[in-house]
Amino acid sequence: MQKAIVITGGAGFIGSALAARLGAEGLPIVAVDNLHPQIHPNGERPEALPDFVELHVGDVTKPQTWAEVLARFEPEVIVHLAAETGTGQSLTEASRHADVNVVGTTAMLDALSQRGIVPRHIVLASSRAVYGEGAWADADGTVFYPPARSHDVLAAGQWDPTSPSGSGHPTPVPHKAASVFPQPTSVYGATKLAQEHILAAWCGAMRVPLSVFRLQNVYGPGQSPFNAYTGIITLFHRLARKGQQLEVYEDGNIGRDFVYIDDVVSALAAGIAEPPASRRTLDVGHGVSTTIMDAARVVAGLHGAPEPVICGKFRDGDVRWAVADAEPLADALGVRAMVGFDEGARRVGEWLIERGYA
Repeated sequence: MQKAIVITGGAGFIGSALAARLGAEGLPIVAVDNLHPQIHPNGERPEALPDFVELHVGDVTKPQTWAEVLARFEPEVIVHLAAETGTGQSLTEASRHADVNVVGTTAMLDALSQRGIVPRHIVLASSRAVYGEGAWADADGTVFYPPARSHDVLAAGQWDPTSPSGSGHPTPVPHKAASVFPQPTSVYGATKLAQEHILAAWCGAMRVPLSVFRLQNVYGPGQSPFNAYTGIITLFHRLARKGQQLEVYEDGNIGRDFVYIDDVVSALAAGIAEPPASRRTLDVGHGVSTTIMDAARVVAGLHGAPEPVICGKFRDGDVRWAVADAEPLADALGVRAMVGFDEGARRVGEWLIERGYA
């Protein structure tokens, strides 16, 4: 068997970009991907996946896929990106999300165990969705964890959580793995947290270093313009390019940490280059909160589209605010996000136009 870096979901947005960055590592790179039509509508090898990457088309939940891969390659490093994503979609397709995200992870580990293969490092791309609504602070500094916003609460237009002490308007606390407790409010987030726990248990027993990266909202050139459940920035560009008025949910003040694809790849690559002694969990984001209204205004301005409008709609399972504390990643790996939202949004727009997607 040939030693290799194996990237599950390796033909996707992040996987293709990461493979291109890892090409200089010297080891062969194998991408395991089912080319799901939601991401790859033509079912063909994506142009963004470098030619030097071996693509194995298969389902990570199937033992046969792993039997075929592990018959030829011995993973030195596994980067586990394969996952079903989408907060709203996970509510109505829970079994699909659990199958891919949970069973896909256990099937991979079972295949390794059955063959006595112990990688020297496993890297998981987790999600900020594991935090749910995250931690908030009262005016007096007391930290609390608000419950998930129910359908009735959202329908009543109660967007922000209520302070349990009633002491003024609470403020959100940046996501920090070392101090903010995960409490997912979506099926998707729950399955991502399950991935973390499953891998921690297996890696701990097998003495395999595990790196967990909780990614904020990743965007950039190469993100599928066909997936209706992820990539709001891509969607905004396509609508604004047509001169349509962008609709912004809730009151426009949903906060998100948009982190550019190159910055995410830099974090993952740095983590691969410097494995931990045992386990580490880091948040990957720009560390800056951008409201959805501000993001819509930036994109609309790039195309001369009308001023975005607040429509008052909402999405069940969505959270009010999410942003990473960027310092732990910088301290651990010397990596900081470099591409601001205005610049990143401009690059996405240019890429979409160049490819004829907008």
